[in-house]
Amino acid sequence: VQLQASGGGLVQAGGSLRLSCAASGRTFSSYAMGWFRQAPGKEREFVAGISWSGRSIIYAHSVKGRFTISRDNAKNMVYLQMNSLKPEDTAVYYCAADPRSKIPTSLLGDYDYWGQGTLVTVSS
Repeated sequence: VQLQASGGGLVQAGGSLRLSCAASGRTFSSYAMGWFRQAPGKEREFVAGISWSGRSIIYAHSVKGRFTISRDNAKNMVYLQMNSLKPEDTAVYYCAADPRSKIPTSLLGDYDYWGQGTLVTVSS
């Protein structure tokens, strides 16, 4: 599976962005997918995860109620809608695929495939 994230950019606090992750590979629809982020000088952290069917979704506490993860298996796409953005959301955002599970986890080590990252900058 190859993953390509896009949609990052510069936005003011309170604004919105929608990240997209395009996946290649016939087995994409059977994988759990996740979004992670890494701020400068910090470790990569979990943001959101979605099951293969889209029925099971988990969020990090810091983004719950502001971010929404979704997927379109027919288009091999995963999305992250980010609303009410805060300066502390500034980071490089990565999409990732877990080939061993149909339900999402928050563990970085469970995800084998990673996109190249897209930078989100939120100004105050």
